[in-house]
Amino acid sequence: MATTAVPTSAPTRPAAGLGWVSLLVLLAGTFVTTLDFFIVNVAIPSLSEDLAAGPTAIQFTVAGYGLALAAGLITGGRLGDLYGRRRLLMVGLAAFTAASLVCGLAPSVGVLIAARVAQGVAAALLMPQVLAILNAEFTGVRRSRAFGAYGLAIGLGAVFGQLIGGVLIHLDLAGAGWRSIFLINVPVGLAAVLLAPRLLRESRSPVAARPDLVGTALVTVGLVAVVLPLVEGRSLGWPSWLFGCLAAAVPLLVGFVGHQRRRAAGGRAPLVTPSLFAARSYSVGVALAFVFQLTMASFFLVLALYLQEGRGLGALGAGLIFVPLGLGYFVATMLSGRVAARLGRYTITLGASVVAVGYGMLAETATGWSHAGVAALVPALVVAGAGMGFAIPPLPAIALSTVARADVAAGSGVLTAAQQAGGAVGVALVGVVFYRILGAQPTADSFPPAFAIALTLLAVVDVVVALGTLLLPRRS
Repeated sequence: MATTAVPTSAPTRPAAGLGWVSLLVLLAGTFVTTLDFFIVNVAIPSLSEDLAAGPTAIQFTVAGYGLALAAGLITGGRLGDLYGRRRLLMVGLAAFTAASLVCGLAPSVGVLIAARVAQGVAAALLMPQVLAILNAEFTGVRRSRAFGAYGLAIGLGAVFGQLIGGVLIHLDLAGAGWRSIFLINVPVGLAAVLLAPRLLRESRSPVAARPDLVGTALVTVGLVAVVLPLVEGRSLGWPSWLFGCLAAAVPLLVGFVGHQRRRAAGGRAPLVTPSLFAARSYSVGVALAFVFQLTMASFFLVLALYLQEGRGLGALGAGLIFVPLGLGYFVATMLSGRVAARLGRYTITLGASVVAVGYGMLAETATGWSHAGVAALVPALVVAGAGMGFAIPPLPAIALSTVARADVAAGSGVLTAAQQAGGAVGVALVGVVFYRILGAQPTADSFPPAFAIALTLLAVVDVVVALGTLLLPRRS
């Protein structure tokens, strides 16, 4: 069906762009969806005991959210382009809030798993809209600062997720225990849903088209076939059916690419416009986002394991060790907008290089100072956090800088999906290395070398990211 032009929605605010109060409302969704990816890990012991959940059920409680999120991001982005980015943001926020309430009240582990999957689907609807609205509403230095605030929201959710979860469970507010980590989303989500129509303006693609149902099915099943084995492989012992999933993903995703090209050639709107990848800033930016997130997700995994199993810290104690990392991240993020305005693509080069240095310092501390207190880790954590704060905010801004307004939410969906897939790949690959070195019967002495080797591997990958930024256009 040929596409026809339609007018975009009338703006509800002046053309000068969104204000900073509006930005806070917009980023509330980014914060809670990122937080829920990490916060659940600290609740596993109490959750397992309260709901009598076995290892498999716990795995799907954790992985169900990430699977649904990764599989739905590309579709969620295109739906925003077609039906309105503010509308999809509000639908996603409302659904995420409702699913969080169900998680917090879940009477059984089956209900909890279903609600976690619903959370992931809702997050997939709202996350691409945040980047799309930021990209459309902010320009110049304000754009750099807005993406810096976006990076800060992600960092606060990711870096402080374990600390926030540990504090909530320790406080045991109203006797809620582990349920408070989900119930805390409800007031935040309700406030954002109520304020969004007042403070955000609607935008959509100027081209109306029917949704690409075949493309949606191909990419959703294909991404699940990739991410599911990577997330569940190690814990399930890599059964043969997981390798069958990975093998099936190849024809599914190849078929998806071919289908998108045929739709574009026939004048019908594809789920992902192939011409997006013709721009070097976008194609290289997506690749760098994938590889950098590979190091981030796996770093949080091995750090948490080292602190809790290698150093014997509880959830709250381990969460407090994340504070120096978060402080370094916070300071660098506050500076990243101004630095990016001066350095452009080299801000990512700087950030990835500093992260590599921080990981190297951590590896040396873990092995050379293995009998020192955990306070010895603080300088390296500050350095690593600062590198993350410089690298994360400019990446989406540069990647989306050349994306047409008609495709900005779809482009955001692809970018975010690449980050989620990178996280799954990183956890799978680095997890294999870490546990292989750890051995079948790990002791406290076996954790430092496993941690150090994993960090060395991640540092090398971050050096590759730093060098890869040189492939970006100079004027990104």
